[in-house]
Amino acid sequence: MRSIALCSAAAAVFLAGCYMNRMTGQYAEILGADVEDSAILEHSDPDPDHEAKVRAELERIEAENNEVYRINAGDKLDIRVYGHDDISVKTTVSPDGCIGMLFLGQVEVSGRTIAEARDAIEAGLAPYVKHPVVGVTVNEVSSETVTISGAAARPGLYNISGTSRLADIYAQAGGSAERLFNGVDVDVADLEHSILVRKGKFLPVDFRKAIEQGDTLHNVRLRKDDYIFIAQRMESSITICGEVKNPHRRLYEPGIGIIEALTTAGWMLESHWSHVIIIRNGIVNPKMYKVNVDGILAGKCRNVRVQANDIIYVPKDNAAEYNVFIRKLLPTAQLVSLLTSRIATTSVSN
Repeated sequence: MRSIALCSAAAAVFLAGCYMNRMTGQYAEILGADVEDSAILEHSDPDPDHEAKVRAELERIEAENNEVYRINAGDKLDIRVYGHDDISVKTTVSPDGCIGMLFLGQVEVSGRTIAEARDAIEAGLAPYVKHPVVGVTVNEVSSETVTISGAAARPGLYNISGTSRLADIYAQAGGSAERLFNGVDVDVADLEHSILVRKGKFLPVDFRKAIEQGDTLHNVRLRKDDYIFIAQRMESSITICGEVKNPHRRLYEPGIGIIEALTTAGWMLESHWSHVIIIRNGIVNPKMYKVNVDGILAGKCRNVRVQANDIIYVPKDNAAEYNVFIRKLLPTAQLVSLLTSRIATTSVSN
């Protein structure tokens, strides 16, 4: 098996060097499996009910109650003991999750709700203060943060409150980064391909509608640990992932075919399935194509031309059912990492 894989990889490297000349004008455009020598075995069109499903999902997200706030290290609290200003204190939760108070010394509050922290302080003061009444106010939350990265002007961690929305954090991050192009500073953010990841799931958010059009449904309320990636529009790319030796995201080059793209990834692992999937039109409502790579290598099918922003995924097992396939792939840690990584400058030899 290993020798067969090595031979296939060697053949692929050879083909990558000569395909551009030998196959000039012979690439198969992706039009379905109606051409005799097409490598496209089948395809799945975008879901016609996509917009209705997106609306339903975003309405569900909007209706969700905010998660109960729990105190964490770095949060700034105002602890008031009514009638006892000498005991009241404004303090910051220490890295070990505690605050210091007269009579009580160190009180552990990290991981507790405001009500739980209040009850603990009242119980601790009871031996020293008659019928203590305590109020706990959060002046600043440092533990409720989201990350914005990519083509934002000021990427990084940002504090959020229960009312913070996508457009708010985008504005706090300075909006789009700029790049000098032909002597003019231009915005480089590609809102169409930007993504929001929550607890390992891509949310079906349209950044253009949220940020440029003020659509409140797409301008979702943010949650702790949300990850926002602002894509960059001036660098078209393709992503190769799955059962390949070197999963990576690279610059798109006009004319590149699926064989050349797989070769830049070091070729497929022995564990790969017999067909390769091309994902097109984004990851929220994709169009997918099943490609017969073995047929291309055997000279029975034409190479398939790759388009900018395609994702080439090499499955490990049968992906005949697209709904099952989507659940397996979208998202995976590998795909999220690649989509949000810097673009490699790997080039295809001619």
